[in-house]
Amino acid sequence: MIPETALELSEDACYEAVAHNDASLDGHFVVAVKTTGIYCRPSCSARTPKRENVTFFAIPAAAETAGFRPCKRCHPRQNAPQNEQAERIQMLCDYISDNLDADLTLDALAKQVHLSPYYVQRTFKQLMGITPRQYAEAKRMDCLKQQLRDGSSVTDAVYEVGFGASSRMYERADAHLGMTPGTYRNKGEDMTIAYTIIDSPLGRMLVAASDRGICKLDMLHDDDRLVERLHDEFPKAAIARDDDALCGYVQQIVAHLNGWQPHLDLPLDLRVTAFQQRVLAELQRIPYGETRSYKEIAEAIGNPRAARAVGNACNKNPVPIIVPCHRVIHSDGGITGYAFGPETKKHLLDTERDHKPE
Repeated sequence: MIPETALELSEDACYEAVAHNDASLDGHFVVAVKTTGIYCRPSCSARTPKRENVTFFAIPAAAETAGFRPCKRCHPRQNAPQNEQAERIQMLCDYISDNLDADLTLDALAKQVHLSPYYVQRTFKQLMGITPRQYAEAKRMDCLKQQLRDGSSVTDAVYEVGFGASSRMYERADAHLGMTPGTYRNKGEDMTIAYTIIDSPLGRMLVAASDRGICKLDMLHDDDRLVERLHDEFPKAAIARDDDALCGYVQQIVAHLNGWQPHLDLPLDLRVTAFQQRVLAELQRIPYGETRSYKEIAEAIGNPRAARAVGNACNKNPVPIIVPCHRVIHSDGGITGYAFGPETKKHLLDTERDHKPE
């Protein structure tokens, strides 16, 4: 018997279906490719991605919440889920997306799909990795971003997406926008970023910060390329070198790298997706000198099938070391999959083990 959802299929079985363009499993799961940011149905005729570059989701909404876009070749959103519970949760996600200004309480949502609130809460989190309330908030913020990019005023955008009051939106802006809504509307052109480049125990390191906190940490042998990458990431910002302004931050980071300061508590200014936000928050809970597997992080954020998506979020971490993505390893103990290379990852883990507080 064919399993009904990706939750009941092993990842190997899912990949086998993708490799053979198995149309019989269309609607049972979608496959997301982290190198392209696109998700497809299993039968998509696109070139088969490498095994290490894919992750699987039970329904399209879950892939989109993780930051992936639907394939324009196979149109996976047009393929209805082949399982009743998955179909109802996908319908609920679509309803939330289309009715952000409506009553989106759990009771109201449960009535939309004729299920009990308890069942909706449990099944939604099982398939999506977040609660209906968290999903609605993430969709509101996505819609807010689009309204601001289209030139709407902050006030108009706030009410258009169903926040009801600007105070509610501003409470969430730091986590979801990484800047004020007005700055986001102007594509960061009012944003001022200071940076410095230092010699660290790991080599040349760039640390950049806005007035809200550190927004970028990067390492490379070429200083010019470090600055170029910073400008690429913040094209509209006013960027200038200011070694003195960042002196306090870099002293703490260097002390941490030498094992003298186990705990870093620095202000951050991050622009990440809702899924990345959950992953990065969980990384910060890993104690100094300890590790977790990608699977354990996925389970901790309530989405046990998202181990590969967790790896993708780690790779996109804008402030490695400060948010310790190096503490995430493979279940077999392997330490590959780090933006600055496995040797750097091993060095960080060895230093932490040697200086772990008793």
